[in-house]
Amino acid sequence: MILARRRNAQDPSPVLRLSLLLALCALLSIVLMPVVWALLSSFKPRSEIMSTGFLPEVWQLGNYRDLFATTMYPRWLLNSIIVSVSAAVVGMVLCSTGGYAFAKFRFPGKTLLFWMVIASVSIPPFTTVIPLFGWMARLGLLNTYLVLVLPFAASAFGLFMMRQYMSTLPDELIEAARIDGCGEFRLFLTVIVPLSRPALGTVGILIFIASWNSFIWPLVFMRSDDMFTLPVGIAGLNSEQMAEYGLIMAAAVVSCIPMLLVFFAMQKQIIAGLTSGAVKG
Repeated sequence: MILARRRNAQDPSPVLRLSLLLALCALLSIVLMPVVWALLSSFKPRSEIMSTGFLPEVWQLGNYRDLFATTMYPRWLLNSIIVSVSAAVVGMVLCSTGGYAFAKFRFPGKTLLFWMVIASVSIPPFTTVIPLFGWMARLGLLNTYLVLVLPFAASAFGLFMMRQYMSTLPDELIEAARIDGCGEFRLFLTVIVPLSRPALGTVGILIFIASWNSFIWPLVFMRSDDMFTLPVGIAGLNSEQMAEYGLIMAAAVVSCIPMLLVFFAMQKQIIAGLTSGAVKG
């Protein structure tokens, strides 16, 4: 009975719960309103997009048909998929191996090197565009997929997150595997990686999102239209002569679909990776 009283005392009142629900609904409507407007506008002809009506008077698929038939959108979509998936895969490999080294190995300068990696997070990414452009030009990587994969694959935040997560793994388990004759490479693949799946999946999703939404890097490093990714390609649809709002809205809607699929498929790993292990100092 005492526990029941305490539980009832801690439960919020119906008025408070209703107030919180209304506040959340208001915030959700603010967030979703631009998305809903873009979705509905993608089914409108150009003459109706700037009208006061919220719903289309005549529903049509002309914007989607013209998007795939008259623009290079399929090529831009393919470029974004290749670059984002490659950056996520390479980033997971680099962050997991680097995080394991920082978490479980001892070597000279470990602490200094780790704090240098952490300090690099505070550097604005736009300040590195000019030196990186010079290096990539000397290496002959301009206008290639690799020039967009490397900057996002080397994620300081991903390395930090994997290090923090792997620090929580028991050293006794690792020592037991070594005593049983398990080599370091096999130990990493069969023991460390399976135990680190939540954090590894979270790092991969974060790198994928950052690469998918990147605008500055492909704008600077890509020289031809057929190598643009979606953000740059969609921005190019807004020409100086005539803004093709219908095509832009349709392109924005289609561009959100891969992100939503990835998020809903990996949301459990994202939540698990952000709530377990990564908060340990």
